Amino acid sequence: MSDSDSKHGMDVTEEELKSAKNLGDLLKGTGLFEQAVHEEFLGSLSAPVKRRLRALKKLQLSGIQLEAKFYKEVHDLECKFAADFQKLHDKRRDIIGGTTEPSDAEADYPLIHGLSEEDHAKLLASGDQTNAADVKGVPQFWLTLFKNVELLAEMIQEHDEPILQHLTDISVEMNSNPTGFTLFFHFSPNEYFTNKELTKQYTLKCDPDEDDPFEYDGPEIVACKGSKIEWKEGKNVTVKLIKKKQKHKATGGTRFVTKQVKADSFFNFFEPPVNSPEDEASLDEETRMLLHADFEVGQALRDRIIPRAVLYYTGEANDDDSFDDEDECEDEADDDEEDGEDTDDAE
Repeated sequence: MSDSDSKHGMDVTEEELKSAKNLGDLLKGTGLFEQAVHEEFLGSLSAPVKRRLRALKKLQLSGIQLEAKFYKEVHDLECKFAADFQKLHDKRRDIIGGTTEPSDAEADYPLIHGLSEEDHAKLLASGDQTNAADVKGVPQFWLTLFKNVELLAEMIQEHDEPILQHLTDISVEMNSNPTGFTLFFHFSPNEYFTNKELTKQYTLKCDPDEDDPFEYDGPEIVACKGSKIEWKEGKNVTVKLIKKKQKHKATGGTRFVTKQVKADSFFNFFEPPVNSPEDEASLDEETRMLLHADFEVGQALRDRIIPRAVLYYTGEANDDDSFDDEDECEDEADDDEEDGEDTDDAE
């Protein structure tokens, strides 16, 4: 496959080749069909019109460069205001953790916005008040919030929940060199790992691509790096042990061996498949999709979830990620590998 084919989406799978009824269907799927139609149309225009269009393209490029400058200054502004936002987030952390009790004046806002006074009064009077005075802060705030956000909830396994109960705060730090941000996940002492905090650093690219500037749509995450989790012995939930059945080629005898493999876990988030933009060109499609999904989670945490955490906890925030794309495959289960015995040929 040529580089030009790759740029125009000529990434055809074996399944697409089999399902395509004709060459036209296949070309439509890659974008080359539309490109040919546009080239034919542009070729039919007069020379003066083509010249003006080239000037408009150059003008468009100037607009994109101005847009990139705008986003860089927005990032600088975010860095400037980060300390002010952090003061609010520190107060939020203290209330959630129970080290600060809000005053009556601070707690006079409706629990759910938009309820009538009567319904709001009923809401405040409801619930189990047994030992209410002994409850500290807002228990399991971040775990509850995560389970309210589909993008995060689908990452959480049952064995992750006891660990996420120890998550006390998530904060974000804006970075200027390199441009980007770092997420800090703060944990109380627990039986699973020794880290007091786990970090995830994201690097942003604000400039348009020199080879394809018209694809520019604002800053994009191009790299990420997670901190190493110092798991306590026997507590690493990101791996599991499976038994594999091996067959000896010469004798036909069999034996079972134990093998450690990766397990689904929220904490795989801290071990992304790649952490430099130079590596991405060599990635296979599945790994590239995993990486882009990781970028989506990091962006959502920074832009929406951390700033509006209480609204996700109460369920008032819209979860835009709950809507699937129409062209997404309905059945992904066939691609999943089932746990169980595996048969290998042993030498």
